[in-house]
Formats: sequence, structure tokens, C-alpha cells
Amino acid sequence: MPRIEVAERPGVGLDGAVRPSEDVVAVLPNAVVLLDGATTLDPDLPTGGWYASRLAGELAGRLVGYPDADLADLLAAAIKALARDNGLIPGESPSSTVALLRWNDHLVEGLVLADSPIVAFTADGPSPLVDARLAAMPRGAGYRDRLASGAGYGDDHLVALREAATSMSRRRNTEDGFWVAEADPDAAHYAERATWPRAALTQVLMASDGVSCGVDTYRVFPDWTAVRDLAAADGPEAVLDRVRAAELDDPRGTRWPRAKPHDDQALVIVDFT
Repeated sequence: MPRIEVAERPGVGLDGAVRPSEDVVAVLPNAVVLLDGATTLDPDLPTGGWYASRLAGELAGRLVGYPDADLADLLAAAIKALARDNGLIPGESPSSTVALLRWNDHLVEGLVLADSPIVAFTADGPSPLVDARLAAMPRGAGYRDRLASGAGYGDDHLVALREAATSMSRRRNTEDGFWVAEADPDAAHYAERATWPRAALTQVLMASDGVSCGVDTYRVFPDWTAVRDLAAADGPEAVLDRVRAAELDDPRGTRWPRAKPHDDQALVIVDFT
């Protein structure tokens, strides 16, 4: 089994208070699951963390029990079972990103649904497996413009955030929108996929967007190689520290408009050397 390191840290809720992380990591004998439950704005719905933790359980049994089954088929079955057992309705349910990594003696497979990337390292450098459809969605005016103008977080921010979420929900799990684990098992078959010869890999990184923002948005890391190198030198917690320090330097979300001052963070490093 490869050597695996995990670093996790909770962010804050929409009220700014610390609450349990909605990111979930499961390390299995032949796989790693990383899920990022989406913050639920409807108080009548279960939380994204509730959904992610239960989906991780559904996935874990299937990944271990059916080591040769197609990853998308396993994810679809897990989503279907979770929706059936809890009465979840497409379009009116909590949701989660999905990053799956599975290996055997010869091959390593990756699957990504929504914005939790997997980055594989070979002798040629990093090879990111990303699902860019959510990032490509038009954001329009709203909470990001408010924050950029210096309005800060507060009740008006929540109103603007709910308006943005309502607009985005119409594009969730649609052909012209983005795909995420929710209550429609067909979403699994829209995931981005990749395979690598195990012998060619050195490390693989898996991250929730509370970490990947350090590369994609804040630019505190010039690339994923810098993330790997800092983790190798000082441990994966140092990566989380660097991202959190950037957010603390922008407490009102003016430089980097974002839904919350601090998102949950999860980083997994799988060492195949």
C-alpha cells in the first residue's frame, strides 16, 4: 500500500462561526475518497457534510467489495442508494464534489466530479485531473461584486449569496451546466477520468477547493509542484497554513471574493515511491 498523508481543517459556516468540516476523506486499502459537501442554504435540507459522510460510506463498501468494477458505475450505485434510502429528490437535495483514487499493482485510476482536483506526478511533472465546468459557469453580478466593493460579510451578503445559489441550482446536473453528486445517479457518468501506470507515478495529490484555491485563485502557490514541495519539506499542514494565511490577510473578501471567509480544507498526499 502506498504511504498516505491527510491534512484536514474546518472553515466557518455562513454565519462566520466555526463548525465541523463538511469535507470527508476515507482511506481504504485500495483507494482514497475525498468529498466536499456543498454548504446548504436551505435550512429544511440536510447539510452538505451529512450528504458527503453518507456518500463516503456508500462508496467505501463498494470500492473494497468490487475492486475491478468501473468507478463511475460504483459512484452511480452509491448515489442511487443514498437517494433511495433517504428520499432525496434531484434538484432539491444536498450535494458533494467527488474525487476518487484507486490502485492495484499495475494501474492507478482517478475520477473527479466538480471542483475537487486530483494531481498526479510523474517524472515529467504534474498532471492535473480537473472538472472545470463549475468554474466556467457565468457568475454575473451579486455577492462577488459586493465583496469586491468592500461591503464585507453580513446579512446582505447572505441575501446575495442565496440569489446566486438559486441561479446556479438551475444549472446543476444539466448538459449546459455542471455535474455534482446529488440525487441523480447519471451524474457519475459525466465525471472526468484518467488512468496512469502505477510504476510511472511518484505522488498523487487530492484536494478540496479550500486548498486548490491556493493555486487557482489566490496564487500563493505558482503551481502544484510548489504545493507538493512544501508538503514534502514541512508536512501537508503547512499547505493549509499558507492558504489560511492568505485568507486572514483578506478578511472581508475584497481581494478574493468568496462565499465564506474560510472554506473547509482537505489535502491528501499518496506517495507511490
